[in-house]
Amino acid sequence: MRIRLDIAYDGTHFRGWARQPGLRTVQGTLEEALARIVGSAVQLVVAGRTDAGVHAVGQVAHVDLDDEQWARVETRHGRASHDPAGSLAGRMRGVLGAYPDVTVVRTSIAPEGFDARFSAVWRRYRYRLADDVAGYDPLRRANTTTHRGSLDVERMDAAAQTLIGLHDFAAYCKPREEATTIRTLLEYRWTRDAEGVLVAELKADAFCHSMVRALVGACAAVGEGRLDVADVVTLRDALARTSEFKVLAARGLTLTEVGYPADDLLAARAEQTRARRSIDG
Repeated sequence: MRIRLDIAYDGTHFRGWARQPGLRTVQGTLEEALARIVGSAVQLVVAGRTDAGVHAVGQVAHVDLDDEQWARVETRHGRASHDPAGSLAGRMRGVLGAYPDVTVVRTSIAPEGFDARFSAVWRRYRYRLADDVAGYDPLRRANTTTHRGSLDVERMDAAAQTLIGLHDFAAYCKPREEATTIRTLLEYRWTRDAEGVLVAELKADAFCHSMVRALVGACAAVGEGRLDVADVVTLRDALARTSEFKVLAARGLTLTEVGYPADDLLAARAEQTRARRSIDG
């Protein structure tokens, strides 16, 4: 039985999503909680492996339960549950305890062909950056990066718009062996919210390692006048990492949503995504 889990977490005290020996991670914490319910070890597959310090309000994962594990989900205190898949979220929240920094928002039986990672068609992230215009809010310190001085949001937004499309983003990614850096950036905008905080909204078919924080760092350099608007494309097309801008801190970044196609297209999308991306499509 494949179960979909919708997850939210404050990444401040996690060493990222992926399970690592001896370190506290989101995956490890959730797998331990779920194993206590189903009676044996499980492995989660996630839509996007967030780095240390990155938050999520719209993370998605799936888990495959064998017959014995599913039987323990179907019954509780010797009684059959009327909605075993749906009630699993509440049981996991109970194991995680009061006021945890990770929670399971909902659980459900995954439709046929669903793969949390490979069926996804896009991921959306938000980045919060407070300059001197916004000031410092101690209540938002966990999910907002601060910047000394004032930033020009119009220049930042103009630079962001030039990066949209299908490109090789090697200059904005930390390289991983045999991993492509070709991505389709579908949306990238900068605005100020009601409190004056600079907010970036980014949406792509997928993001490579450190890509979002590098993209916002490049536009922040434009906003403070260290780079011209056109420079972000010049740097991108150079296909090489650069010291012309700083990769911004993880604390300001939140995964807000993962998009999936209609149920009858899930399997086909997963097969398509597994194929290596290329500029030609």
